[in-house]
Amino acid sequence: MNLNRILQGVNQWLLQTPERSLDEAYHAALKIKEIEDKHFQGRKVANGFSNYGSSTNSYFIAEVKGYLQKIKVRLTEFKASRSIVNTFGPNQPTISNGVITVTTDVCLKKLQFIDSVIGKYQDNYWQEDIEDVPKSLQNRNFEQETAKNKTSRNRSFLAAGSIEDEEIIKSNKSQKATEKPGVLPRSFVNTFNRIKQEIDPQAEESEEAVLKKFRNSRYKTAISLKFILLLIIVPLLTQQLTKTFLITPLVNKYFQQQEQFIFINQDLEEEAFSELRRFEEALHFRGMIGLAPKLSNEEIEGEITKKAAVLSEEFRQRGLNAIANIFADICSLIAFGCVVAFSRREIEIVKSFLDGILYNLSDSAKAFLIILFTDIFVGFHSPHGWEVILEGLSRHFGLPENRQFNFLFIATFPVILDTVLKYWIFRYLNRISPSAVATYRNMNE
Repeated sequence: MNLNRILQGVNQWLLQTPERSLDEAYHAALKIKEIEDKHFQGRKVANGFSNYGSSTNSYFIAEVKGYLQKIKVRLTEFKASRSIVNTFGPNQPTISNGVITVTTDVCLKKLQFIDSVIGKYQDNYWQEDIEDVPKSLQNRNFEQETAKNKTSRNRSFLAAGSIEDEEIIKSNKSQKATEKPGVLPRSFVNTFNRIKQEIDPQAEESEEAVLKKFRNSRYKTAISLKFILLLIIVPLLTQQLTKTFLITPLVNKYFQQQEQFIFINQDLEEEAFSELRRFEEALHFRGMIGLAPKLSNEEIEGEITKKAAVLSEEFRQRGLNAIANIFADICSLIAFGCVVAFSRREIEIVKSFLDGILYNLSDSAKAFLIILFTDIFVGFHSPHGWEVILEGLSRHFGLPENRQFNFLFIATFPVILDTVLKYWIFRYLNRISPSAVATYRNMNE
């Protein structure tokens, strides 16, 4: 694949990003305007401005909220991408199919139209009863609802999705499995509360509470799965993209003038020499048994010279790749830290989601997972696994293998893990689920 062609495509995509973002925001504003003109006589989409019932109004309100979220995200993307384009290429017009696209006048007209549409919907619009809105419509745009773009231009829309998040966090804090036990067993109290709720004369309120709890649970699950995938995908993409398009070209350019650089450590040097000796011995062996024509000493030396050149280039690239891995992994770690730093609310939701999964497992399932974890990481055969992991890491970063460090790590780290696990069982699990601890001990014996 031609690298220049890829870079040109990326550059063209970046130059088209402001226009693309503004067009999407403009089309979302047109959708809102269409709903206002067609169903609300050109007025604000809200209860009391139409002749429809509450369910129909809730439908249109959910649609408008989704479009408002899309406008907020796209305007933020437009502002950021336009700043980048103006910084690195202020004199480069955006070109699409050979035609210069968006002009300043068209851009201003679209922004004015967007401002005229979203100006009707301020903070109080988001404070309406969110439970009146069908949750299926909200979940359709939950990705936009969870975007926390902190820009001053669209500050009026930051409250979107925060109402449900706060309710989820508050409800989870009150229902944590790790809370202190009372006088009566928790199962007895929960059963009593459930019976009390079922015989509550205010049946409608009870049904609404159950429905609200289900909606919060579904919303929490969607946010948790999305955030977990984000924690995995963002660092991996950052590592691969920065290594391929930024770090590797810089490293190759820097070491291109240093031809004496071949081996990054002694282990790679010994591996190359060993492979070269095997190649020479293979030439002699194949000539002796007649599998190949017998070569003279000069011809053998020529073949060895060619093989040495191939090996030097191969191990040189392995060393450069290891150096690039270090910087790419640092960028990946920074990306991971940024995702965590700007997602405090999502972390709370994921924590409660994982707590719910863990503590709702049966006793035998809990015991099985504990035994599986301990046998893999701190069991009798775990040193072999840790040794493979350490060797892989040393190769990844181009470090020489240190047997003393490996033995010291294997002798201490699994012991620390085992101690932490036993403390968790004694401190938390023994208090929350004594039957699970008993099952674990029986299975472990």
